[in-house]
Amino acid sequence: MLPLEGITVVSLEQAVAAPFATRQLADLGARVIKIERPGTGDFARYYDETVNGMSSHFVWVNRSKESLALDLKEEESKRILEALLSKADVFIQNLAPGAVDRLGFGAAELTNKFPGLVICNISGYGSYGPYRDKKAYDLLIQCEAGLVSITGTKDTPSKSGISIADIAAGMYAYTGILTALLARHKTGKGTVMEVSLLEALGEWMGYPHYFTYSGQQPERMGATHATIYPYGPFETGDNKQIFLSIQNDREWKIFCQSVLSMPELEMDTRFHSNSNRVLHKDELKTKIEAVFATIPTLELIDRLDKAQIANARLNTVQEFIDHPQLQARNRWTEVDSPVGTIPVLIPPVTFDDLDYVMKPIPKVGEHTEAILKELGL
Repeated sequence: MLPLEGITVVSLEQAVAAPFATRQLADLGARVIKIERPGTGDFARYYDETVNGMSSHFVWVNRSKESLALDLKEEESKRILEALLSKADVFIQNLAPGAVDRLGFGAAELTNKFPGLVICNISGYGSYGPYRDKKAYDLLIQCEAGLVSITGTKDTPSKSGISIADIAAGMYAYTGILTALLARHKTGKGTVMEVSLLEALGEWMGYPHYFTYSGQQPERMGATHATIYPYGPFETGDNKQIFLSIQNDREWKIFCQSVLSMPELEMDTRFHSNSNRVLHKDELKTKIEAVFATIPTLELIDRLDKAQIANARLNTVQEFIDHPQLQARNRWTEVDSPVGTIPVLIPPVTFDDLDYVMKPIPKVGEHTEAILKELGL
């Protein structure tokens, strides 16, 4: 039996945050009924057409769900949703602030009708405060949370390359729902929770927050480090980049002897401690890259690995897809979709005694008729 088998989740979801949370629940066996607009459905279906005509975002976060098309401006559709919620364990939504309340499905109303229901509301900035009604796309939350101020190079602030605010909120919604289900098992009562993108990403900004106790703001360092050196990218002999990190003086000694074959650097007073190496990092980088320029990347990786110096290649996304570690651990499988089978990564938590659910990605309204029959409508 799957961990969440028997749990029904009804989701008024769109874009990434809520769908990412409910996909985690579906992966573990929950039945997830995704409410979509008739005809067009979740607008994230049309972000792009890169996956054989389907949106890459939608494919990523919507497998194993049932799609129910409802126009919630109509009273009949509202009655259908209420009938679903009467049998559901979880209700999650990330519509615009106040939208579910105007539809008659606010937390206060639902708690009175269905005291065992776990209700999760996801928003950009939370249910109150001066930013409550402000639009909250992922980039904008990254800016408001200060992430963009510490990401990129000294001259160019940059956003994260993935929807990190949506992902953070989705994961906190997922773990919050699991926590609420555990609590309900003890008390028999549901609960109401909210997750804001700003506060979720703010939790991940803990290190930069505490860095300000120094009296300074964290600087953008690109792929290097403000307080550790050598750390980051270095050019190799075949015009590629390799990333490495020296964490302590013991590793520095081994690096000088076994990788650079320059034991004299170990005792050079400019580089004798990490603080000195950071202070003289430009001079040290010149010396390191003078050696690295004579060594092809694969040979250099082998030398670093043998010396147990942490290192990595700068992979493209395709090189990650083809990663030998993922291949060796059989981390790829396939799911069906309206445009054929699509390769997907197996979720990252590996259990000894259970497999994940990997059901198809639905078409808009694909399960409407079946769900209405199930409700006797």
